[in-house]
Amino acid sequence: MLRRTLLALAALACFTPLSAPAQDASRPVNTLGSPDHVAIRGYDPVAYFREGAPRQGKPEFAVQHGGATWWFASAEDKALFEADPDKYMPAFGGFCAYGTSRGYLVKIEPEAWSIVDGRLYLNYDLGVRDTWAKDPKGYIAKANANWPGLDRDDIR
Repeated sequence: MLRRTLLALAALACFTPLSAPAQDASRPVNTLGSPDHVAIRGYDPVAYFREGAPRQGKPEFAVQHGGATWWFASAEDKALFEADPDKYMPAFGGFCAYGTSRGYLVKIEPEAWSIVDGRLYLNYDLGVRDTWAKDPKGYIAKANANWPGLDRDDIR
């Protein structure tokens, strides 16, 4: 019995969650195409969770976080983000999660998204999202391995 307990504890200690790590403030955030450093093309990251759809944010509901400006569709979404940004931040700084799994950082289309295990993942376009949907946990594992080594030099 003791041996089984010890083996179970050892297995738990080695478990690595498949979800993407929380966004580290030193990591790049996707502001591609925005001269004002607005993240994820100005879309509200909270809306994906609350409304189940992408929604354009508004500059009057802006928050500075992680070296970027985040826009929100409402004051309520802004307040939710400010209270717990890690909960709402898209994985991999808002870059395409599939691209991150392949070792590079690329733009996203806000309509190409999914939530896996409570985390928002964005993709390059709807076709890439279809590929991503075939094995999201496998791609997340690959992206998790690549993400720490990627920087602005890896943007395509």
